[in-house]
Amino acid sequence: MGVSSRWARWVGLAPRHAPRMPAVAEIEPGAQIEPGAQIEPGAQIEPGAQIEPGAQIEPGADLGLPLFDVCFAVVDVETTGGSPATATLTEIAAAKYQGGECVGEFQSLVDPGCSVPPLISLLTGITDDMVIGAPPVSSVLPSLLEFLRGSVIVGHNVRFDLSFLDAALDACGYEPLGNTTVDTLALARHLVRPDVPNCKLRTLASSLRLEHLPSHRALDDVRATADLLHRLIEHATGYGVFVLGDLVDLVAKPASRPARVSEAG
Repeated sequence: MGVSSRWARWVGLAPRHAPRMPAVAEIEPGAQIEPGAQIEPGAQIEPGAQIEPGAQIEPGADLGLPLFDVCFAVVDVETTGGSPATATLTEIAAAKYQGGECVGEFQSLVDPGCSVPPLISLLTGITDDMVIGAPPVSSVLPSLLEFLRGSVIVGHNVRFDLSFLDAALDACGYEPLGNTTVDTLALARHLVRPDVPNCKLRTLASSLRLEHLPSHRALDDVRATADLLHRLIEHATGYGVFVLGDLVDLVAKPASRPARVSEAG
């Protein structure tokens, strides 16, 4: 990726030379990866390879990787309720970013197998008519897993999104996602909380004048979260955060004040 990247100009994280690439195993097109198989970090799975339920895919995130070189996959889900124990997915979206530039997007409505509650339809705009005929989650997951492979997963209150994705994966016989994660909600509480009324995604997008605004539709919220991630990384570099491990450590630190439940929205 060239140094003309918007992010490179903003925060000066463009590498001065190409990073060394580790040797990796290659899994050829058409290869069948059996249930329970262990796939090593860095393995390149070619298009057409069949990943069976139960296969364990290790992301192998390099915590020493400069942030400019990290592939972040921002995810968001829409659901029929607040808990995977009583609700299910209606929409999944993700977008991958490297060096501040979008390198791919993924979006799919999902048939929840039940009616969408009226309050949820009012909030998200997703109705029964929209999800009737949409693929079941079992058909969406293989493509999603391929899209997320090797990426650092990012979300605003990412635990919520992962709780639904991991529940769906478990129901379909897959292992839970093992990717390294970054939560923009936790980052915002560390880096900009004193300057904003709260850390809701919409409040942050408006207060920080981000390009995209969330709408409670998965892809819109992904784009807004990606804008927020890049803005927060700009702030973090002022505290000496330049590699993935530094960012992960910052997210893991306790926030300076008690978290507000309402800020997760």
